[in-house]
Amino acid sequence: MHVAQKWDTGFGITTCIDKKGVCMEVRVANVRKEFDRFPALHDVSLDIKSGELIALLGPSGSGKTTLLRLIAGLERPTRGKIFFGDEDASQKSIQERNVGFVFQHYALFRHMTVADNIGFGLKVRHGPSRPPVQEIRRRASELLDLVQLSGLEKRYPAQLSGGQRQRVALARAMAIEPKVLLLDEPFGALDAQVRRELRRWLREIHDATGHTTVFVTHDQEEALELADRVVVMSQGRIEQVGTADDIYDTPNSPFVYGFIGESSSLPVKVENGEIWLADRPIGLSAPHEPSGDATLFFRPHDVELLDGCSGCIAGTVAASRRVAGTRRVELEIGGERQRVEIELPVDHPAAQKSRVAFRPGRWKLFPAA
Repeated sequence: MHVAQKWDTGFGITTCIDKKGVCMEVRVANVRKEFDRFPALHDVSLDIKSGELIALLGPSGSGKTTLLRLIAGLERPTRGKIFFGDEDASQKSIQERNVGFVFQHYALFRHMTVADNIGFGLKVRHGPSRPPVQEIRRRASELLDLVQLSGLEKRYPAQLSGGQRQRVALARAMAIEPKVLLLDEPFGALDAQVRRELRRWLREIHDATGHTTVFVTHDQEEALELADRVVVMSQGRIEQVGTADDIYDTPNSPFVYGFIGESSSLPVKVENGEIWLADRPIGLSAPHEPSGDATLFFRPHDVELLDGCSGCIAGTVAASRRVAGTRRVELEIGGERQRVEIELPVDHPAAQKSRVAFRPGRWKLFPAA
């Protein structure tokens, strides 16, 4: 058991730490959640380290928002438990868990000023847990400094930009000194440029305050850029947990490979440690893979262009497009007209219906489904 302390971030905001870092670890243990007997989560387990910024990433319907709401206390698990530190919080309310929650659409009170919005969670506390009015004002002022909105305390939400409103929403969530900070698609309603700016800003805020933070996103770039670890979810299950490098470079399933980054795939066969496409080998060895049908995955930029084709993949250019400083081409491969996408130098002479030969430089095999 580690002794909790308070420390000052330099912004006047204190947060709780122990010898390991920020106080609150969160553990999701074999949680199942059903809605009208439909399973939204299947026996999910996840350990969130104290002080960690973790992203729940997946397509719509993957269960990421359900998992966030269970951690918050907005939903109760059908089965399994959620621990805050060593304490079972499964049946506790959102107030008892003391979590800060930031929604996609800000959820600010339109009739309140920025300062009043930030201090709201403190004003509605009961009894001795409610700070004096002067303390609430002081904390709101410090948080406005932290989120770089000093001087706007008397404005109303309608007088702010979308990015400014989201900063106010985050300041309000942090005002209660939460044990865990939860964000549900926090930048989903903002345009691309503002999203990029706020991503960098949120990472700086997290590093300054050290909150244990969980955020939901369907934007893989956002998750890979921001998070210490990424939890990739699909159909109510966790597919993989790891750093951005783990998830991108060593995906552990066809779903993760296909969902994270851009990829192409081809049905192949492994014979005597060699990979075959249709009736010929393609120059790739897989000595430790079992013989049989498989699927070959590779990234469009991880290919080696070849002049000849004795052991390679060759296809006919079906489409070509400029992407920043490169050219992306779609190739039709073989008689079944399988299509893959590869990246070429922008000045490559590949034209419509020309022939291109290549071999993946980095790739991964998965057994055929």
